Amino acid sequence: MADSQSNARLRADAGTPTSGVIHVRTRLTADFTVISNALAQRPGSAVTIGVAAYIASLPDGSAVTINALCAHFAEGEILISRALRELEAAGYLERRRERTPTGQVRTRTYFSDVPGGSPAPDSPPEPPKPPRPRKRLAVPESPAPALADAGSKTVVATPDPGAVLTDADPAAIALLTALRRVDPRLVLSTQEASRLAPAVAEWLAAGVGPREITELLTVRLPDRFRARPASVLAFRLRETPLPAPSPAPIQPSAERPVVPPFQTCDGCERAFRAPAPGHCRDCRDHLGRERWRAAA
Repeated sequence: MADSQSNARLRADAGTPTSGVIHVRTRLTADFTVISNALAQRPGSAVTIGVAAYIASLPDGSAVTINALCAHFAEGEILISRALRELEAAGYLERRRERTPTGQVRTRTYFSDVPGGSPAPDSPPEPPKPPRPRKRLAVPESPAPALADAGSKTVVATPDPGAVLTDADPAAIALLTALRRVDPRLVLSTQEASRLAPAVAEWLAAGVGPREITELLTVRLPDRFRARPASVLAFRLRETPLPAPSPAPIQPSAERPVVPPFQTCDGCERAFRAPAPGHCRDCRDHLGRERWRAAA
């Protein structure tokens, strides 16, 4: 008797899924980073997860400023800034102001593998700054990034993003972001533009036009910057005195003196001012002398 034949498909292996992704895993012994599933599978922006994975893969002391991240990723400053804020709100990222042994204040960035990891040690409170001897524009310093040690966490000292002003003047922000069109080196992050915006707004309020401010900030710049461009702009805004305010217009007086009209002298036909027609002063004096002589 012939064997029975069947055209049914062979039964798939019970350990292999019939749909979805199938992982081809390789055991890595170097150059790898461990990321929790809570972070890798976090719903929301893919940019946020990518920035978190990139920061987790960096060694301690690497620069994680917005400019450094923008140089690595194709996304712009807005998306990178939003990703850092989301990581900070979720508890993966923490930024604290700390004082270095030299007395300078820096912002250290702490990245944790899980939300709400061990917090950074508290830094001593910053003493109040002494008042300036004369009025200058209040533009905070924008120090260059500096590396720091932080044990097993990724730590880097970056300019303080906490100084970002939510109510910055849009006209001042637009002027600062347009400086790169004049000088390509004047690229400012969102935090840097927000820190410089109050000083630019003060210049605009003083009556200085955008063209004059742009010329002030871009002319005669050094060929090579030894600090961040924001530091150079902050120095110029802080050290250049505000223009003197324009004098107030003279208010018209409520009571104006009455000016008599011109009259023609009846004697010499000279024009003179008087409320009514008659003789000028010289003719009145002459007539007075003639009458005195006649009476004598």
